[in-house]
Amino acid sequence: MSRTSRLFELIGVLRARRMPVTALDLACELAVSQRSIYRDIETLRALGAPIEGQAGIGYALREGFFLPQFAFSPEELDVLILGLGWVRERADPSLARSSESALGKILSARSADAATGHEPPALVAAASRSESADPPQAAALRDAVRRQRKVAIGYEDAQGAASERVIWPIAIVYFDDVRLLAAWCEARSAFRHFRVDRVEVRAILDERYPGRRQALVARWRQQDRDWRSILTVSGTPTPYPARGAPTSGAPSKGS
Repeated sequence: MSRTSRLFELIGVLRARRMPVTALDLACELAVSQRSIYRDIETLRALGAPIEGQAGIGYALREGFFLPQFAFSPEELDVLILGLGWVRERADPSLARSSESALGKILSARSADAATGHEPPALVAAASRSESADPPQAAALRDAVRRQRKVAIGYEDAQGAASERVIWPIAIVYFDDVRLLAAWCEARSAFRHFRVDRVEVRAILDERYPGRRQALVARWRQQDRDWRSILTVSGTPTPYPARGAPTSGAPSKGS
């Protein structure tokens, strides 16, 4: 993260907090040293940011300071709150924490309106018993997608057959009840779909897979145009559509 980006991020963190936050907490959240936080605080103050507090006590951004505001309509805010609530209830802990901080930034970026600033949301997301949260390995796979890293995995299909393979993960598809990993499988030389809850991450390899992920995603979408139909609502695999080009198997088989 560049220093400019960190300064904006620091402003965002301070805006999202209602109580003073210590330099140590800020350093942990931004993954920098406390000394860097002290320097950044002084830089922001010199630029006119009304940051109150001091070392050992904590820092807070005085009310009334706004970067360019987001002009969200009530319906747009409902959409954001509902979507972030879904992530908070069902995603892995890292994404859930990010949903909380993102919501704080969004709400703090609104125009200060005393009539609506503390009203409870009109729409609330809640996980039903049939909808499970992300398995622990989802975070590691998401990181591999983002960094375009090859991953060594163990996989067990619906019949209990186990296999070991190296894959190029390109996307995680969120269905209500299951998470589906789309990846290029080196063993099959084709795109395959894997139920994330049946994946065991052996290692995130240092080796990047070749090409650009965007290009692989485009090929996957072109080749598997009906990929949404490979799962029913309950997560039970349906017959996979035949295509002229080599296609991936149903997610439960992982073939």
